[in-house]
Amino acid sequence: MDLPLVPRARKRTAWPSRIGVCIALLLSPLVLLAQDEGPGIAFSVAEPGAPLPAGWKNLPVASGKAMTQYTLVRDDQTTVLQADATRSASALMHEGNIDLTRTPVVAWRWKAEGAIEGADNSVGSKEDAPARLVFFFDGDKSKLSLIDRASMNLAKRLSGQELPYATLMYIWSTTAAPGSVIANPHTGRVQMIVVSGQPGDAGKWQILRRNIVQDYEKVFHETPGRITAYGLLTDTDNTGSTTRAWYGDVQFRAGP
Repeated sequence: MDLPLVPRARKRTAWPSRIGVCIALLLSPLVLLAQDEGPGIAFSVAEPGAPLPAGWKNLPVASGKAMTQYTLVRDDQTTVLQADATRSASALMHEGNIDLTRTPVVAWRWKAEGAIEGADNSVGSKEDAPARLVFFFDGDKSKLSLIDRASMNLAKRLSGQELPYATLMYIWSTTAAPGSVIANPHTGRVQMIVVSGQPGDAGKWQILRRNIVQDYEKVFHETPGRITAYGLLTDTDNTGSTTRAWYGDVQFRAGP
């Protein structure tokens, strides 16, 4: 086998199959999740250097990918999550425990060291971001187009796991204006909304708030189903670069 071909083959791994690996591990009986906690995550109440909060797991998005390192650190008298990615892609994920009828709004803060050189979320070979907030949704897959269903069936054969009906991401990107919607290059069932990345954003904490229900309806043109999983993702596997980002507490609220 020509070993130099292996990294290139992995680099072209489509997002549907990558998501499948993440879900397969999240739902594995070996992964024990806290079932009685409320939605969201409060890094600020933890001590720097402590283990990741209960119910949250660092999961690879594809077999063979290097893992992004997530650690609790001190930042301005507050504990936050630091994400270090070096040619890596893994997500800090939690099983879905969000009731969108009661708390449709997500509020969080994050800080990215800077843009990822060469990254472009509209191009499969360059699809990286220093910071993402990710949501997987359930839904009636029989309503999808033949192309979407074929893509999901292929991804299931590759990953061995059913894929989400839909995936919504909020991302840090310099290649599109805030509010822009970018469809994943491999499938329209993954939609990304740019919320950060303007000149001056790098190295600064940003406080953000989005209505998940409204955003889902905007990009998928229907009412969202149940959230099956959600989490944070910093990745540089496609560009082969290095980046660092920080995440503050993530909360779910009634509105506005």
